[in-house]
Amino acid sequence: MAEVIEVYKESFPALRLIGKRYTDEDRGPEGGFADVWKRWFANNDFDVLEQLRRAVPGRGPDGSVTEDELSHVAYMRFVDGVFEYWVGMLFPEGTEVPEGYSYVDVRPADVGICFLRGRDETGELYGPEAFELCLAAIQKRGWHMAEGGWCFERYHPSRFDTEDEDGNVILDFGIELKG
Repeated sequence: MAEVIEVYKESFPALRLIGKRYTDEDRGPEGGFADVWKRWFANNDFDVLEQLRRAVPGRGPDGSVTEDELSHVAYMRFVDGVFEYWVGMLFPEGTEVPEGYSYVDVRPADVGICFLRGRDETGELYGPEAFELCLAAIQKRGWHMAEGGWCFERYHPSRFDTEDEDGNVILDFGIELKG
């Protein structure tokens, strides 16, 4: 079973999420978006974004791109009652969008970040149960989700791509907080 092992607050500047937008109609037979992710990797869709991200100045001390900035993300929200699921990467606001991709500008915000540890292949890191687990951990800190706010999964290269001795990885799960 997934568990929250760390909770902290991070301040995000205005950002541009470059990727592709999906809705409930794009869910696979299991009810999630695993098939979308498989297509992204099969089609090398992240390659273009990773090259672009390395070409744009980052938030590192010398303007370098940090691992957070190289993370793949899934951003989720409701707009006029429609669930949006964006797959892509985050960039500084105003970054030019490559052909074949879309974008949405993300407002500056404080975000509650949970490090969610569990096994990727079981699905325990994803879906409503993972959201509720993280929301409870954030609320325990006295923080509350912003009305109409985003939540997201950040696949940090060091934490998500490396299993521990029990086969667990860490998924960063973020929830936009009330200002």
